[in-house]
Parts: sequence; structure tokens; C-alpha cells
Amino acid sequence: MRGYLSPSTLVGLSASVRTLGRDGGAPRAAPVGEDHRVRVTIRVKPGSSRTVVGGRYGAGPAAPLVVSVTAAAVDGAATEAALSALADALGLRRRDLRLVRGRTAREKVVELLAVPPGTDAVLARLRGE
Repeated sequence: MRGYLSPSTLVGLSASVRTLGRDGGAPRAAPVGEDHRVRVTIRVKPGSSRTVVGGRYGAGPAAPLVVSVTAAAVDGAATEAALSALADALGLRRRDLRLVRGRTAREKVVELLAVPPGTDAVLARLRGE
């Protein structure tokens, strides 16, 4: 089953959604604009022994989601691998994600162009909430 990451492999990748829920608690996916796009902050760990999406980098509600990839940080290979891994973990196609900020940085802001129902729950599970 290509692109499936079991709950036991969701370790080492952290991303955060940029807004808080109404109750001020855990961050939730928030629509951006009228087309309901969502922005997620991720922290890429290149050169890992395996590709994994899950966990947080740091503490607090705005801690980025961690994405570990086997690709080296050369010529954008790790960034592309991280976007593909995130798309797979969310059940989206790679073309449904757009890099907003952080082309050469470890922390990146990714916009989800397609937001299916249940995305909040999937992001919460990936963050370990």
C-alpha cells in the first residue's frame, strides 16, 4: 500500500497549523481565503534512515510537524521528498500541496490546496495529540 504510514511509524515529523481553535486549545486546520486552503508548518529532517511523518518539533501549540526524509538536503531533494511524504500521510496528491515559504530552510510553510473532511483529525494524529 503505497504512501500509507501506520501509527507506529508516525514518529519524528512535526507540523503545526498556524491558528488556534476557538477555545484557545490545540491548533486546528484553518481555512485561508474563500477556497478553504490550509497552511501547515513543517520541520524537515533530511538524511534520516527512513521517511516518517509525525510528532512535533518543540513545545506549544505552534510547534511544527516533523517530517523525516531519506533524501539529502541537496538541490531541493529533501524538500520535494518532505512534500510528497506529507501528501501521502494526509491522503492527498502531491499537486494538492504548495510550498509557501522555506524553500531552502528546514522549517517550511505548506499550503494544502485540497482540504478533504477529517484533515483536522489527521493533522492532530500526526502531531501526536
